[in-house]
Amino acid sequence: MGRADLVVQDIGGVTVVELNDATILNAPVIENLAHSLYELVDSRGRRNIVLDFSNVKTISSSLLSVLVTLERKVRAIKGRMVISGLREELLKPFKITQLDKMFVFYKDQSAALGSFGVRVTEQ
Repeated sequence: MGRADLVVQDIGGVTVVELNDATILNAPVIENLAHSLYELVDSRGRRNIVLDFSNVKTISSSLLSVLVTLERKVRAIKGRMVISGLREELLKPFKITQLDKMFVFYKDQSAALGSFGVRVTEQ
């Protein structure tokens, strides 16, 4: 149970990462998630990233440090990372740690992609 369930796709030049684990709490899952996310930037040079949390119901505070590191890696290559679909109750740890000022949040994936100039049409 150490694998993170991710769907990674390219939409209009933006890398969209859908986190499909309802709960991201245990260390092996978070380590695997960190490895997968860092690889997108370090090995694949992905600059523009949307992290879609729509399917996530519970997160561990240790996930926050992974997101901070990812944000720094993306900025180092002159890219931009945004978070979409984060439930209101999951925003609390970001606010408590004042990380809500570091990250940009969008209601859904479509709005997040729009911030990169990508228009998504519903099919």
